[in-house]
Amino acid sequence: MDITELTVHELQEKIKNKELTIKEITEAYINRINEKEKDVQAFVTELTDEAKKSAEEIQNKIESGEITGEFAGIPIGIKDNICTKGIKTTCSSRMLENFVSPYDATVMEKINSENMIDLGKLNMDEFAMGGSTEYSYFHPTRNPWNLNKVPGGSSGGSAAAVASNMVPWALGSDTGGSIREPASFCGVVGLKLTYGLVSRYGLVAFASSLDQIGPITKDVQDAAMLLNIIAGHDKKDTTSSDRPKVDYTKALKNDVKGLKIGVPKEFFGEGINEEVKEQLQKAIETYKELGAEVEEFSLDIAQYALATYYIIACAEASSNLGRFDGIRYTYRTKEFKSLKEIYKKSRSEGFGPEVKRRIILGTYVLSSGYYDAYYKKAQQVRTLVMNEFNKGFEKYDVILTPTSPTVAFDIGSKSNNPLEMYLADICTVSVNIAGLPGISIPCGVDKEGMPVGMQLIGNKFSEETILNAAYTFEQKIKFRENHKPEFKK
Repeated sequence: MDITELTVHELQEKIKNKELTIKEITEAYINRINEKEKDVQAFVTELTDEAKKSAEEIQNKIESGEITGEFAGIPIGIKDNICTKGIKTTCSSRMLENFVSPYDATVMEKINSENMIDLGKLNMDEFAMGGSTEYSYFHPTRNPWNLNKVPGGSSGGSAAAVASNMVPWALGSDTGGSIREPASFCGVVGLKLTYGLVSRYGLVAFASSLDQIGPITKDVQDAAMLLNIIAGHDKKDTTSSDRPKVDYTKALKNDVKGLKIGVPKEFFGEGINEEVKEQLQKAIETYKELGAEVEEFSLDIAQYALATYYIIACAEASSNLGRFDGIRYTYRTKEFKSLKEIYKKSRSEGFGPEVKRRIILGTYVLSSGYYDAYYKKAQQVRTLVMNEFNKGFEKYDVILTPTSPTVAFDIGSKSNNPLEMYLADICTVSVNIAGLPGISIPCGVDKEGMPVGMQLIGNKFSEETILNAAYTFEQKIKFRENHKPEFKK
């Protein structure tokens, strides 16, 4: 038995039946990291020594009855823009290369209260700006299905670590598809939550009205379990929603009879790879066989979503990244003659090219004379996007689209063409603009054996609906049993 192949709910069963100990599980993951990390490069900071020590302590406490929680001793990986007390939180940027967080993000407080074991901080595009994890200051992460391809981004380290079995599950963040796209490229499950369902306190902000922390897991049941842990109101986050506690695992009924699924034709048009369309068409037929009602419809505002997203996201990034000035806890240039020069040189040297590009674009659309023409108009279109989705959900329970227009692309093939990279987000950004939940699950592979992701979008706070729709499909096609990463070189 390969311990690292198991899902979290399978690990829990083995622990409960005394077939595995916490120490055995942790050692198996540490060995896997030692074996695969040199190829995949999913981590920024490995915490394997600390994990060994924690495993021993937690095992002793479980045996003495001091700890009884069902997640005690389960390992996890954390995206490196989520603050972890006493551990580096770099956002994969030179600007925060040596920043050690003095506090835990709210999601980390919840993870720690369950006595989980943090295996390390996972690589990402710098400040979560990118769709390939090639914009990390430290190193690009590679896709475990084919090491010459990208894992997606910005949560590429999280998705690659889960897909290569270096962690059983991980936390990522999603601003315009940064959980779902890497989940699609790496053949795992990625859940973007309704805006406000999970606290953003302690998540280093990229675009505050779009950012959302969420799970990346091996299967849908694990996603529901991790959501149970991290969801909930937080008074430290004013955008956090105060809703009754829900057990999302109870929604997994393996039944979609009568479920109304809308398929927007705009998401299957020009620019969508033919093999992606083919796998999505098979998925649609599977849902029909399972008893769901599937119908094509028009979501005609979708064509404006990408431009709207990049105006809003860059404007908010320009504002949020103003705090990284070389004066306080960030990188500071070594040679300067004035305060103005500290700001200028520290930011020029500390930020990478993609971050600079977005700061410049954001500053432009917020500047006098352009604010009304760009930023204000984008916010108006945002309302139209929300209204279009609301109209769709009057008729349908779930909206089905591709997660990405393509499968994972070759490393270096788009990094020098920002516009082409931005177009890769076309299927995911509208979900963040409207503040909706969306899940990406693998629905097949292309001719080269690369995973294809399917996105299921729900109405606000209808995570239970999309989780069950995803779970039912997953149980039917059994993707994990039939397809595994090959680490091709």
